[in-house]
Amino acid sequence: MRSQFFTLSLLLVVLLSGQANSAEPSAADAGDSAEPTPPRFLIQRGLVYVERDKHSLRADVYVPHTDGPRPAVLVVHGGAWMTGRRTQLAGVARRLAEAGYTAVAISYRLAPRYPFPAQIDDCRAAVRWMRQNADRLKIDPQLVGGFGYSAGGHLVALLGTADEPAGPNALRAETDADSASANEPSTRIQAYVAGAAPCDFRILPLNVTALSYWLGGTRREKPTIYEQASPVHFVSADDPPAFFYHGTKDAIVPLVSSTAMVVALRQVGVTAELYQVADAGHIHAVFNQQAIRAGIEFLDRHLRDNDDQKE
Repeated sequence: MRSQFFTLSLLLVVLLSGQANSAEPSAADAGDSAEPTPPRFLIQRGLVYVERDKHSLRADVYVPHTDGPRPAVLVVHGGAWMTGRRTQLAGVARRLAEAGYTAVAISYRLAPRYPFPAQIDDCRAAVRWMRQNADRLKIDPQLVGGFGYSAGGHLVALLGTADEPAGPNALRAETDADSASANEPSTRIQAYVAGAAPCDFRILPLNVTALSYWLGGTRREKPTIYEQASPVHFVSADDPPAFFYHGTKDAIVPLVSSTAMVVALRQVGVTAELYQVADAGHIHAVFNQQAIRAGIEFLDRHLRDNDDQKE
């Protein structure tokens, strides 16, 4: 029964993941008297950030009309690692750009065709690309953050906790091309916001098959993979500051996922905050403007404040 419920929950995410972009307010929402204001950023759509299996993975980049360099934020969509698109969190990317960040919303490879760790490898490649193209994208390569929801929240949390492939606390890369070298930019991020993020797959029942399409089998069959996919497994004192937000009535990813992650981070001295969205389920929490605002303010404290001190 627990397995069936989890499978149905994942399907619900799949069916609804494409709706996140539709929640953006339009000019009509502000009333007939509202006058359009000039955008404070430029959108560069469909930029290729890496080639995988003869296919191009692309990003939409929101570049503020401000003098650079500025902090940047990788924006990672949800969809149970098997669906979704980079426009899903377009509203978040716009808000980040309006706040002065270069926001990079990416597409990544999806399961079941591409199982774990393809998704985190692609996120790492995106961060590396952001730093390689820092000048033209107005990015300060020392100040890169992450923002994701659901599966995207999981991926930015994994970016924040797992070391690069050569590190002692490493999540091993999928391909040799992803292995860090002295000549490649770092894939580490300096702060992140994770909404409704599943953070510990080690606690799932041994024979549950709901995630086999992504993790290659049950936890009994693939214990190391379930461990490697769990951000909480990699928590260490050198992790970046983290902000989690979560609906208190989330029946898909329980609130305890974020609660336990925050506790684990704080226990090793890492700055971690949790914003609870009262009476919200998994889908409704992603639209919560107060939570998103609080997350961006958290990034301001850990990315923009540091950036201002450098000027």
